[in-house]
Amino acid sequence: MERLRDPRDRAERATRILDVAAGLLLRHGYRRVTIDDVAAGAEIGKGTVYLHWKTREQLFGAVFTREVCLAMAELRRALLDDPRTCLLHRFARVYFLAIARRPLLRGFVLADPELIGKLTATLDDRHTAMAHGYFDLLVRHGLLSDDLGAEEAGFAYQATFEGFLRASDDEHASDEAWERRADLLARTVRRAFENDAAPDDAVVREVADATAALLTEVIDADLAASGITGE
Repeated sequence: MERLRDPRDRAERATRILDVAAGLLLRHGYRRVTIDDVAAGAEIGKGTVYLHWKTREQLFGAVFTREVCLAMAELRRALLDDPRTCLLHRFARVYFLAIARRPLLRGFVLADPELIGKLTATLDDRHTAMAHGYFDLLVRHGLLSDDLGAEEAGFAYQATFEGFLRASDDEHASDEAWERRADLLARTVRRAFENDAAPDDAVVREVADATAALLTEVIDADLAASGITGE
């Protein structure tokens, strides 16, 4: 087993392990991939993999966590580039495409049994709290229909979003097809959840900044908890 003292070298090795594991999971599915396969693909010893993750489940869980964090980081970049991304229909469109274009993440979100086996797609407390925080922001700033509270809006939105993902689960879909589905999701969300009032620019900026902060907090916590960053 090769113990690396430099944190940068250790992080680079961890990234290589995750890259190899992700590729194998995508090609062969959870049940068929072993730690031996990952070690061989990364050209390291099996014991070296265990220096980073103690079990097969922890390693593959880290692969999916990284995929989720990459999608959330894409959403955060969109918020910082264009504050109006915080509006629910725009938020939905960006996040839908961030997931749809990552086959491994689609499998995670949809709990595809062949791809992830025993790994579950349930969101932990951090993600639940982030979602609640986001919908609270939308309600408090008048960016949703007046007859919707944060909890019921969050539940209905999640059901709608996941429904679109399940209906769109097609590994052969083109980029244009994903774009059309994302546009349809955005139109559906806007008509079902939002009001007709034009949002104030200052309000939009405030909500966008707060939402980006929520995402940053969850991304950092997820990466640290999964052993993807640091020692």
